[in-house]
Amino acid sequence: MNKEECMETLEKHANIKPVITSTVWKELEKENSEFFATYKKGQGEEPAESKSSSSSQEAAGSKRSGGDDD
Repeated sequence: MNKEECMETLEKHANIKPVITSTVWKELEKENSEFFATYKKGQGEEPAESKSSSSSQEAAGSKRSGGDDD
């Protein structure tokens, strides 16, 4: 989830104004620059389309293997 998606989600589900989320995000980036550098690199490596496809495939795989634990 990128910054914009986070802002939209928090506004929709928690009624948090995007300006608040943006401000907090910026401060977190300052305090945790190494984490965010890695995070941004990871976000750039895999396009959103691929993430949806892989998530769908993972979900399908977990549904198939769900009953095999007996």
